[in-house]
Amino acid sequence: MCRNIRVLHNFEPPATTDEVTAAALQYVRKVSGATKPSQANQAAFDRAVAEIAHITQHLLEDLVTTAPPKDREVEAAKAREKARLRYG
Repeated sequence: MCRNIRVLHNFEPPATTDEVTAAALQYVRKVSGATKPSQANQAAFDRAVAEIAHITQHLLEDLVTTAPPKDREVEAAKAREKARLRYG
């Protein structure tokens, strides 16, 4: 599951709310051990995703770097090449 969490810092354009929420969802899934929670746990699961997404957004806004922003297309191409080499 954690392989789906991607670096969100220092990209142009910046990470979207959807990307931050998707990363938070993957984190909560990993920590809870549940891909889909039971009805009894759904509210706690959803609340955790929302809170982690909120904090993650603040973290991304507060981080400072002197490195130039990364290009999403270039990074995606690197990931595809790495996957091609790894999985054939």
